[in-house]
Parts: sequence; C-alpha cells; structure tokens
Amino acid sequence: MTIRTRFAPSPTGFIHLGNLRSALYPWAFARHHQGEFILRIEDTDQERSTLEAVEVILEGMHWLGLDPDEGPIYQMQRLNRYQLVIQDMLKNGLAYPCYMSEADLNALRDAQIANKEKPRYNGLWRPEHGKILPEPPVGVSPVIRFKNPLEGSVAWQDAVKGLIEIRNDELDDLVIARTDGTPTYNFCVVVDDMDMNITHVIRGDDHVNNTPRQINIMRALGGTPPVYAHLPTVLNDTGEKMSKRNGAMSVRDYQKAGYLPEAILNYLARLGWAHGDAEVFTKEQFVAWFELEHLGRSPAQHNPEKLLWLNHHYIQQADTKYLSELVRPFAEERGIDIHRGPNFEQVVGLLKDRANTLLEIADGAKLFYMPAPQHSAEQIVAHIPEAIKPALNDLRRAIEGCESSKEAYAAAIKAVLVQHQIKMPALAMPLRYALFATTQTPAIDAVMALMGWEACTERLNLVLS
Repeated sequence: MTIRTRFAPSPTGFIHLGNLRSALYPWAFARHHQGEFILRIEDTDQERSTLEAVEVILEGMHWLGLDPDEGPIYQMQRLNRYQLVIQDMLKNGLAYPCYMSEADLNALRDAQIANKEKPRYNGLWRPEHGKILPEPPVGVSPVIRFKNPLEGSVAWQDAVKGLIEIRNDELDDLVIARTDGTPTYNFCVVVDDMDMNITHVIRGDDHVNNTPRQINIMRALGGTPPVYAHLPTVLNDTGEKMSKRNGAMSVRDYQKAGYLPEAILNYLARLGWAHGDAEVFTKEQFVAWFELEHLGRSPAQHNPEKLLWLNHHYIQQADTKYLSELVRPFAEERGIDIHRGPNFEQVVGLLKDRANTLLEIADGAKLFYMPAPQHSAEQIVAHIPEAIKPALNDLRRAIEGCESSKEAYAAAIKAVLVQHQIKMPALAMPLRYALFATTQTPAIDAVMALMGWEACTERLNLVLS
C-alpha cells in the first residue's frame, strides 16, 4: 500500500504556524514512507475564500520546502463530481431533500435549548418506511441531507488520541448540499479522500467532531476510512488558541522579520512531536525519525524565545555565501548599496554570529556602507579626548598599507596600546566614534580589516586634522 497524505487548508484567512504544522506532519509522514503528499484547497466557502489566501498558502509551503506530489487541487473545480455523487446518494436512499426553512430551524433550535436539549435537526423530512412526508412547499429549493444511521455508534482508533467512539443518536442528518446545490465541507472531504486514495489524515483536533460524520458518509459510499491522527491545538505564548485574533504572526510576517525556513521547520516539528531529547536537527533527520507514535497528546505552546534561539543557531551555522544572498533583499530595502563598500559576503560573515534574524544582519550592515561621518567640533570634544589623539595619530600611521586581515589590524592596535601604555577601552571607544560616529560595533580590528586602511585613514583624518 502506498501511503498517501494530504494538507487541505481553507483559503479564508492568513496561514500561521499552527496551520503550517498541519502541513508539515503529513508531508513528513509521506516522505518517511516514500509515499505521496497531496495539497487540496478546500474553497467551497466562496464568500470567504480568496486568491490572496491561496497564494500565501502556496508561498509558505514552498518557502519551507513542503512541495506536494499532487496539487493544488481545488474543490470548486470538482463540483460536477460532488453533484454526481449526491444524485447517486438520492437515488440509493442515502440522502434526501429537506425543505425546512431557516426560520423553522432556528425556532426548533431555540425550543430545544429552552428544554435543555442538544440542538439538532429533528428529521422532519427524513423518509422512513410508513412515514407520510409533508407536501414540499412551492418555489422552495431544498437542502440535501445525509441519512445518518439512527442506531449503533461510530468508532475509530485515533493515532494520537486512542479509541474514540460516538453514538449515532448523537449525530443528526448532516446537510451535504446547500439550497443552491453547493456541496458542504464534510461531504466534499469524504469524496475527495476516497477519490484521492488518502490513507492517513493528519490534522488538528478541531476536526474531531467532524470525523464521525465523515466516517459514516464514507462507509455509506462503500469506502474504507483512512487512519486518523488528530493533533492537539497549538496555543500562543499566553495559553490561548493560536489565531490571528490572538496575535499570531502569518508566514509572511516571519519571512519579513528575517527568519530562516530551516529554523521555522525545526521549530514546527517540535510543536507536538519529539525524538528523544533532540532539539536541533535537519529536515532529512526529521523525515527519517518521523512516526505517528511520537506525536504528543497535550497541546503545544508557542515559545517565541525558543524560535528566536533556533533562528540564531541556524544563522550561525549557515554557509556565509548562502546567508548573504538571503540578507541582500533586506539590505536593499534599507537603501544599502552593497557595491559601494566592503565585500558584502564578508560583512555578513562578521555579523552573523551575534544576529538573531536576517533583518538584524541587514541593520548591522548599514555601518559599513554609510558615508564617512561628519563630526561637529562639539561631538569631537565630547567623544574623542585630546589625550587620546596622539594614540589615534600613531594608529593612523601604523595601519597605512596594512593587509586586509583581522590579525594585522589587531597587531597594529596592540602596538599602539603598548607604546602609549593605555588599555583597549581607552582607545577603542574614541576609535569607533571617529570611524562610525557610534561606540557600538563588532570587534574593531575585524571591522577595520573589512573597511580597509584607506577608508579608515580617511575617516581618522577628519577628526585629527
């Protein structure tokens, strides 16, 4: 049997980390078993579905490398298929038209709530042996309802939650087509999973209540239910369900904030799954280790600090050339002309060890591409004491013709410190200010090596002349 999984988002809003986890796990399970991963866009809710939401889903999955083997498959392009199945169900007595108006349904629901009963359709239009149905009202288009079993129960062995069993008398007859003929979510899902030979459905546990209805419809159509694995909810950092309303960031937000896809994928993998004590691992390791048995049963909680730590780790470990290509767009957004200054790849290499995001590297790179600072007399007096100017002057002479290495500049600085019998802070702070109009930079010898002796000498001249 070929393992076939799917990710089936509704394009009705932005996609956040909790949504992406529901794509990552079925993708990893399919890859682990050399199976197939299908992307299905469940867009039957035409009032809320948008093309922009679809684009965000596709971009986010591609960014993380979760490319499907099939799809995207759009439900709205399969309407004819759904309608044919509904016609067969009506013909075979598996479904029936219901003419109850929305007003009557609301009145029924209100009465049931008042009587402390579970709100549910009362089967008024359900055909039964010997039952006389009301006359269909003239000019009213019916909904189509599935004829749910009245007795027994529906049960499944959930790969995460264990055995789940629901009595059929707890379920009413589900609407599978609206008055305009548009099929509903729970019905389309069943037809799709059958047609696409889905073997494992790995999704959020907000779908648990849908599962017994879907199983009953699938069995009525002669299908075999897939293995279900319902993932516990992802909570935000305050313990609420992750959502846009509760401040969740979209995938695009993380891209714009300078997170690496490798860090996001590693972080998502650990939101409800574990392999021993492993915290940092590659995508290949994750796929090799992934099994449903390792999924947790408790809700996972989003930890922004841990995600930032992982991003820092992946930035530190990244190939500098690869990293510089990722940082380049951020630098360009900030108006940095990377061609008018030191080698950009070397700048990124210097900055990456302390950076948490690509955005931080781009901000740090500004230092190397700004024009020479124009200090006022007052600024020079405030930041460059007269007593240190002889040392700066000797340093200026020492670096003339200096080779472009951190070691060479460190040696020049050390010689000046020894010559003038001063400590490093006494020289480094005024030196930084003279070169960049700030006292905060990476290691000054490394910075000077990147800038080159001509640029450093030119800037020292401005404060020593």
